[in-house]
Amino acid sequence: MMSSDVRIIFRSLRHKDGALLHPKSIPSSTSLIEDELSDVDPSYQNQHGLYIYIMERNLVIDSTTSEKYMRIASISIAFYDYILTLPAEWRLYRSQSSVFHMSLSCILFILIRYVSIVAVVASNYGYFSTSFTQQACQQYYLVPPIFKVIQMMIAQVILGVRTFNVSRRGRGVGISLLLIYFLIVVIEWFTDIFGRAPVVINGNCTSADAAKTLSTWFFYLAAMVYDIVVVSISTRNLLRYNPLSSRVEQLIRVLIYDGIGYFVVLTASNVLNLILYHTTDVSTQSAGASMGYAVTWIMSQRILIHVQAFGKSDHRASHAQCTEKSIVWSPLTVRI
Repeated sequence: MMSSDVRIIFRSLRHKDGALLHPKSIPSSTSLIEDELSDVDPSYQNQHGLYIYIMERNLVIDSTTSEKYMRIASISIAFYDYILTLPAEWRLYRSQSSVFHMSLSCILFILIRYVSIVAVVASNYGYFSTSFTQQACQQYYLVPPIFKVIQMMIAQVILGVRTFNVSRRGRGVGISLLLIYFLIVVIEWFTDIFGRAPVVINGNCTSADAAKTLSTWFFYLAAMVYDIVVVSISTRNLLRYNPLSSRVEQLIRVLIYDGIGYFVVLTASNVLNLILYHTTDVSTQSAGASMGYAVTWIMSQRILIHVQAFGKSDHRASHAQCTEKSIVWSPLTVRI
């Protein structure tokens, strides 16, 4: 039942004194609506379908409650994973020769980890806050979408460098990946920012796609296209490897599982958000955004943690193993 249907029902309602209840006089607050409807002549309630209003109201409440639970769950999962990966973060920092000569994997780890934290905090602060005015929200509503694009850019760099590496750093592959990356990034910036409008409900501040032509869902479609292309290239190249030992075979297997796991989990999250942003209900469009931040953060840093875990054993490996590992890992361990 759409809000327009509810207005049609309200047009036929009258106060007990016989006056027509004009739809514009009906307040948006649920409690005030209930007070207003208490003055409606009972004979009209069943006749004109007030039960439909009650069903609509329950659906709105259920949708809001589900969004809150989803956001709380995403925050909890992200915080748990952050605590769980603190030892790996410490080992990564200790493996660096100095603060000014960090490996690419360490830099990307720091970026994806702490940009993701800012994205999660910014998104949920706006949602759970109760003190935003329309003017204040006007200054804030683009902050979460901007950090969403930045987070996605970092995650795609991680996946792109990994793919370039397992493709034996071929020139053609590298140029193709760069072209795809820059094209997708331009699309993501445009579709995620264009047509955005601030939404203030009960003092919170979120952003919604309010343009005549919905475009934000293209952001998630573009992200899925990039993931499909890049993961397909890396998986194809990994399957063509002829490992020289069981340990290198295990390494390749981990890389394949990492890539497929990354793709499956992020695609599920992107499909959820694509569906939500494909609707015109501005109050629920961002319901899955926080979960998307958490999933992108966790899956991206897992790839880097596995890089560090295998790279640590390079000194104990045979020359053949080191040679093949260097083909897989060197772009992520180069120092800058």
